[in-house]
Amino acid sequence: MTQDFSEPKLTHLDSQGQARMVDVSAKPPTVRYAIAAAQIRMSSSTLETIQAGNAPKGDVLGTARLAGIMAAKQTSQLIPLCHPLPLQKVEVYLTPDPQLPGYQIRAEVKTKAETGVEMEALTAVSVAALTLYDMAKALEKSMTIESIRLLSKTGGKSGDYQRE
Repeated sequence: MTQDFSEPKLTHLDSQGQARMVDVSAKPPTVRYAIAAAQIRMSSSTLETIQAGNAPKGDVLGTARLAGIMAAKQTSQLIPLCHPLPLQKVEVYLTPDPQLPGYQIRAEVKTKAETGVEMEALTAVSVAALTLYDMAKALEKSMTIESIRLLSKTGGKSGDYQRE
């Protein structure tokens, strides 16, 4: 059975089923905002060492925060078919969570463009989590990055989204 690609239902496929970058040139630029989250689970002793600023590689949290911001700005070079966007705001928060134990990671990304910033927010939390792992792996190699997810987004044709 062959699939009919004459009227593509997926925006990133052309009429022959080939991957393509979506043409957003006819869309008006609007304010787009997205929030994503992730978490990294570790032992209580690793969390305490990071909190005390005693990790062997130095400033774990500052480096992870900066890596997340830089990653958001490079999303179109990392994810095929993503549009390069002029980001006006990228904030990355790493909050200690003794109950996990570990860190809750959150990224907020904003632009005024023809397409949304969900991928930029998701990339930011992913790379922040990976960097936190890299900076603390000398303390613990069994850390686990978990639950990378979009929390909310506003703007655009598809409307607003809020995770329940």
